Amino acid sequence: MKPNDEAGTLPTPERPFRVLLISGSDRRQYNCPGVDSKSRTLMLRMSERLPQEWEIDYEDLGNVYARARIQSCNACVSTSMALCVWPCNCYEKNNSAEPDLMWDLDMYARLDLADAWAVIAPVNWYAPTSNLKLMFDRLVCMNGGNPREDLIEHKNQELAMKLEHAPEWAELSLNHLEGRTAGFFCYGDGGGDELDDRGRPKILRHKEYFDPEKEPFPEMRDTYAPLVWQCRYGGVEVPDQLWRYVGFGQGKKYSDNQAEDMATETNVFAEFDKWADAFAAFVSDKGKVEPGKYRAYEYKPPGHLTEDLKLKWREIKIGLGHPPKGSSPARQKELGLNRDETLRPKKSEGKKLRE
Repeated sequence: MKPNDEAGTLPTPERPFRVLLISGSDRRQYNCPGVDSKSRTLMLRMSERLPQEWEIDYEDLGNVYARARIQSCNACVSTSMALCVWPCNCYEKNNSAEPDLMWDLDMYARLDLADAWAVIAPVNWYAPTSNLKLMFDRLVCMNGGNPREDLIEHKNQELAMKLEHAPEWAELSLNHLEGRTAGFFCYGDGGGDELDDRGRPKILRHKEYFDPEKEPFPEMRDTYAPLVWQCRYGGVEVPDQLWRYVGFGQGKKYSDNQAEDMATETNVFAEFDKWADAFAAFVSDKGKVEPGKYRAYEYKPPGHLTEDLKLKWREIKIGLGHPPKGSSPARQKELGLNRDETLRPKKSEGKKLRE
């Protein structure tokens, strides 16, 4: 059935199972390249194959012309774990200055509402797609993020560092999506028709630069290991049998290996259906997941005009060479590190070098 977000207010035994399917390819037919992805085809196929008494939510992260993109993680955790707010408050919904697809699509709430996530995506250069990696980077806040931004005045770095050492931090820093299940179905085109009979790219001039015996992953599913282990790190269960890779299209030109070719000329659908059935069986046997203490669902970000003005004043003082006493920028200034005093932080380092 279609997702009903209001069911998230019901006690867990009374609500239906809910799963979230994610197509992680960057391709869409409403942007360059003008063709939809294989992962979208598989996502829609899975939505029809799962038990229809479940709430089946799905989303395509592909690029669409003029639509917001997933903004990159600002790595707040590296300043202080308490500065990384759950759900992420570096960006906000419907913001014209920094439009963010994660917030515009309510992805934090939808991940929170689901008992399980099914991630379907290709391998790009021995790694997950850029959009999918951006999404998981932004999910660092699910692994111990601060659910009380009021305690740090939205983004006060010094208050966050202090909170991280306070006794109450142990009660706040939780795995907010713990207990859910994630399945990963990743696939690859096998190099198209680019490879010679020894497994090297045909157009490579310096053959010695590429040794096929030393490719980084014995198993191509391991290209998604960073996402799998991020989930496991935060208490999201990823069973080995639900982490699968299928390769196809070897020897074909990429233009001859689209979703329609995958549907009619490969065994991908059969392999995918086995994975989807295993996913459904595991999720059903495991049962529904109780929500965490601090939910992204129904979360209403507070206004922070006053806090933003304070942070702007801090930024100006740092730019003028007067960082807050005892702060990390002040200590770095004393040690001659990170020379970054400027009232025009948007100016690139390359441009400053050439002035």
